[in-house]
Amino acid sequence: MDLTLPALPRPTLRRALPALADRPSLLAAATVLLVCVPAGEKDVTAAVHVTAADVASLALVALTAVNLLRGRLPAITRTTGVLFGGIVVAAAVATVGSIDPATSLTGFVRLTQVFVLVPVAVLCALRDRTDQRLVLGSFVLAALIQGVVGANQYLTRTGASYTGQPIRAVGTFGALDIMAMSTVVSYGLLAALALALGERGEGGNARLRRAMFAAAAFLVLPLAVSFSRGSWIATGVAATVLLLRADARLLVRGAVLGLAAAVVLVGGLGLGASGVAERLSSIGSVSAAPDQSVSDRYDLWATAGRIWQDHPVHGAGPKAFPELRDSHAPLRLSSGSDAADSTIGFQREPLLSPHNMYFLVLSEQGLIGITAYAALFLALLLGCLRHRRGPVLAALALLTWVLVDFLYADIGGTTTVLTSVVLGLAARAALEGAAGPESAGSDGRAMPL
Repeated sequence: MDLTLPALPRPTLRRALPALADRPSLLAAATVLLVCVPAGEKDVTAAVHVTAADVASLALVALTAVNLLRGRLPAITRTTGVLFGGIVVAAAVATVGSIDPATSLTGFVRLTQVFVLVPVAVLCALRDRTDQRLVLGSFVLAALIQGVVGANQYLTRTGASYTGQPIRAVGTFGALDIMAMSTVVSYGLLAALALALGERGEGGNARLRRAMFAAAAFLVLPLAVSFSRGSWIATGVAATVLLLRADARLLVRGAVLGLAAAVVLVGGLGLGASGVAERLSSIGSVSAAPDQSVSDRYDLWATAGRIWQDHPVHGAGPKAFPELRDSHAPLRLSSGSDAADSTIGFQREPLLSPHNMYFLVLSEQGLIGITAYAALFLALLLGCLRHRRGPVLAALALLTWVLVDFLYADIGGTTTVLTSVVLGLAARAALEGAAGPESAGSDGRAMPL
């Protein structure tokens, strides 16, 4: 797609560029917020989709490279370099040994952007707690924007089709990117909850705490009417981890309040009563009596497993799954999933991935790839578990959401770049945990990388 950016007066540019150089986290926050910019209906089979958020993330990468070359940022530690470098090496080996190296090359570039370049740029941009709160605040603001749009779509029946009714909240993303709104709302809900918990006790900002709790409470509604079982599960697990890490007693109180709110909203006001209850009940039947979408997902996982068996060491190559799907899939696999709203009408969306990040890596990058990703994810998770401060808690919750969501989803779509920002936040939190409280950056000083 073509992006037309407004021309800025030169004095404005002279003021903006030094501000960005001094506070590059502004570009990280802009990356999150620009996800909300409607990108129009996309051809899901196209090799490359460039969004406004992608442009902002690449600008952050460029600024980080300039700052590193000018010595304005500390060098990245060896451990950090090895973990992120392992992702690049695994993708490169898979690309060289791919069944179609030309196609895999675009996949290599995308994987490097999503899992290495942007996360490292975000890591370098988060030099103190102000930077962390700025980026987390952008997650909350983006979620509130999408939440308002999504709630309105449900209430006015102008959303995507769900059980034949136009009630599914999809925000500004449209029916072809059905998971995007629930992803943004989930991130914002967890960030708001973590920021609120971080303001407890002496010295905490009571107004900010109440505002963040209110934001988290509101975001429950659009998340519910997104009818996304995966987002519900991931948010529930991440919120549980967050509350357990912050204060186990809060988990009990939160569960009681959540149950009371559900009774009032669903039982009393009837908001999403039939659809939400039906969708919740279907979670328990995903193994005994799976619906078509769940059955297709199981078949796609089996397909990825068969592809890996044929290419066990370095995989079939990035972006090779769609080419090999039909030759390895069971005959009962659907040709695509249904999507419909008032803009696109009814469409069949092809199933181009296994809808599981771990199976996708295994099939396309083999044992080398899955080892590299497991090392990175495990190191980030263990690092985030070392501390209980607000920004670190937020990073832990967001990373937990991503790791759980990867069990039944993979990268793709407008919100992919948000995964990169989450990994950058988690990398910063992990380094804080490893360095100890003296590196918290509460006085505004840069923290070691």
